[in-house]
Amino acid sequence: MPDQLIFAMEVTLNGLLNGVMYALVALGFVLIFKASGIFNYAQGVMALFAAMTLVGIQQGRVPFGHLINEIFGTNIHYFGWEVPALAAIALTVLVMIGFALLVQRFVFKHLVGQEPIILFMATIGLAYFLEGVSDLMWGSEIRNLDVGLPQGINDVIDAATFDLFGYGFFIDNLDISAAIVAGILVAVLIAYAQYTKNGRAMRAVADDHQAALSVGIQLNYVWVLVWSLAGIVALVAGIMWGSKSGVQFSLSLIALKALPVLMLGGFTSIPGAIIGGLIIGVGEALFEFAIGPMIGGATENWFAYVLALVFLVFRPQGLFGEKIIERV
Repeated sequence: MPDQLIFAMEVTLNGLLNGVMYALVALGFVLIFKASGIFNYAQGVMALFAAMTLVGIQQGRVPFGHLINEIFGTNIHYFGWEVPALAAIALTVLVMIGFALLVQRFVFKHLVGQEPIILFMATIGLAYFLEGVSDLMWGSEIRNLDVGLPQGINDVIDAATFDLFGYGFFIDNLDISAAIVAGILVAVLIAYAQYTKNGRAMRAVADDHQAALSVGIQLNYVWVLVWSLAGIVALVAGIMWGSKSGVQFSLSLIALKALPVLMLGGFTSIPGAIIGGLIIGVGEALFEFAIGPMIGGATENWFAYVLALVFLVFRPQGLFGEKIIERV
């Protein structure tokens, strides 16, 4: 088998796994948009905040340590203990639920029935506020995140493909873990949205806030639930991306990669987020492999957005999104 074909197969497989990482971020957008009609610009910053909080708890850092030291003239940065990974994840989940409660209490409770653009602008303000809080709370240094996930090249796949083709496939164990986690997460979210009372309430709120209130659905409770779920999804995405590239403020920019995924898969479809992520991941990997050398490379920076633009022209609701029909 020609080396170029084998290399293309490896590029495709790595593209699929990268697409899963994009989809993990897109899932948070879908959850909030599907349940409340809000496009949450802050989703990427939520992933950053969750990852920084997890690292801070693991390492026993003092929250707002720099600010406390400046005010009181102390030099305290650590409590002196370390927290196991699972316990730190559980505590971070509680923090994200607390964040959801605060967002509902102080922001969206006062915006019921407002136009979508108002809600969108609120999430922009929330994103910058949360980024500033993250800096004050945990500092801006780049940190390693280790929750025990396997990393490095998968020796089994490498050895198996070497025996089969005479050429090894270099697949990262962390990408495989992300694919497994994403599959489980999607299955759980779909089942929750389709077969539970809370899931049906979330869909009702998305359709019409006022109508949902009129039939006895507690809007505040549903929005807290939605933002809590989105926070947990952001934590999962933050763990995967933080384990791969370190926890740093550029992590918040992963939300930009999720936008083409949403345009392809649809803003209201949980499976669409995964399918869209896979299409983007494979598409940009193969395009860079086949066309990149001819035009100078670095096509990953723009290919996904061009593909999304094509979809917007011909199918604006995405592959799995709900087509909006307005009667006038």
